[in-house]
Parts: sequence; structure tokens; C-alpha cells
Amino acid sequence: MSSLATPSTTGTSDVRRSTPAVEVRDLRKDFLRRDRRAGRLARRRRWPALQGVTFTIARGECVAILGQNGSGKSTLVRLLSTLLIHDGGEATIFGHDAFRESRAIRMLVNRVSVEASFFKKMSAAENLSYAARFYGMTPKQTRNRIPEILERVGFPADRRTEAMEHLSRGMQQKVALARALLTSPVLLLLDEPTTGLDPRSKLEVQDFIREVRIEHDATILLCTHDMNEAEALADRVGILDRGTLLFLEPVEDVKRRYGVATLEEAFFAATGRSFEAETDDDEERGVFG
Repeated sequence: MSSLATPSTTGTSDVRRSTPAVEVRDLRKDFLRRDRRAGRLARRRRWPALQGVTFTIARGECVAILGQNGSGKSTLVRLLSTLLIHDGGEATIFGHDAFRESRAIRMLVNRVSVEASFFKKMSAAENLSYAARFYGMTPKQTRNRIPEILERVGFPADRRTEAMEHLSRGMQQKVALARALLTSPVLLLLDEPTTGLDPRSKLEVQDFIREVRIEHDATILLCTHDMNEAEALADRVGILDRGTLLFLEPVEDVKRRYGVATLEEAFFAATGRSFEAETDDDEERGVFG
């Protein structure tokens, strides 16, 4: 793929708008894993987590990828956020090679994952301050911004100075969202972003995601197993099944494709399995053992 210009205020708006935010072509990722049924002495074999995944996301678009545990969603997010090395194919983010220009990619992308990591002894506010410095924000810029974002994601004011290790998983997830949204990223990679949140907080976060998209012209890739969330937020929805992207289309087109009324019915029609039936192969469980 040719190298394209990075997002900037230079050049014509038409040219910048026509450059895709994300281009993925024949992307592949394999892991080594043992056959659990063969016992501890079994030889490791290559297991495809992603197989020939191809898609494009336009600037300012929100795309949702649906899939069960083990479908490849988290692997896809880790590849696009430079946390994994690919085994084949190509990916560009705003014209930058995702696997050769990692420094540039990290300044454009923010990731929210269900297994978000923090400095556990530090508070929510301290973790956000540290992240802000990493992205070049000054104390003056974050003085009001941090409390504002924590409030918007439903984080209680009286717990902002409490160590992260004392917070519940749901509370930590709110801090992860606040951290990602703090720097107004150009591309937001959301991997199960509302897992562990109560219904009210989930709706607040979804509203905030819409706001960030509109106000900052952010592009969003949402990987989730929440079909209602995908339908509420995304312009297009895809199904990732055992590492293969089956399609990526507007929700109504997906329903028409399979002649069904809901995304859940479409998933069953596409894969032959109910969405609740989890696979045995979590993406990276035991992979490196």
C-alpha cells in the first residue's frame, strides 16, 4: 500500500476526507498452542487467530465487529494498536504502515480494552495525569479536563483519589474509557468498552462515544458481543467468526441479506451457532505456554 498523508490541517479537505482511516488487506495472525485434549506433552501447533481479514474504515465512521470469545476481535485490536506482530497481510492507519511506523500510529490511536492495565497504587486522577503527560498535555490543560471526563463516564468524584487496586472492575473500566478519551484520539479502538458497567453507566458511555465522534471527527472501531450496542453506535456491522470476517455492512443490509429481523438471527444464519454459545478457543489462552 502506498504511503498517504497523515491527518493535518494542510491540503484540501476533500483529499483528507477521501483517505481511509483504516485499510486492512489479507491480515493474518497465528499463535502456537497445544492441543488440550492431548495433555501437557502434546506438541504445539499453529492456530490461526485471524485469517485473511480485509476491510476499510472511512474517516469519521464507526464500525462494529461482532464476535464471540475466541473469534479474533481482541487480536485485531492488538494488531492495529501495535501490540502484536502480524504474520501476513497489510494494514495502514491514516496512511501509516501499522507494523513499520509504530511510533506514528501510537500518537493517532487510543485503545480501550476489557483487560485495561493501570498503575494499581496510583489513583484514577493520577493515572490520567500520567497518560496526559505521555501525549504531551500540560497540567494546565488537564486540570479541568480530567474531572470533566471522569464525570462524563460516571466515575464518582469522591473516589478519584482512591488507589486503582481498590476499585471494582467496572470502575476501572470507566477510568480506561476516560484515559482513552482524554486525548481526543483520531482513531479509537474499543474492545468490549462497556463490559462490567451498570446499565446507566453503559448508556452514558455510549452517549460520550457519540459526542467524541461528532466533536472531534474521531473514527471508531468497536469490537463487542453486545449486539444492541453495535446497532446503536455503528454505521456498519461485521461478524468475525473463528478469525474470518464474514461481511461488513450496514445493519439493515445485514438483516436483508439473511432475511431476518435481528442481528442475533443474522449471526445464527451466518455461522450456524447461537451467539451465546461460546467457543472453547479463547484467543490467547494458553497460546504462549
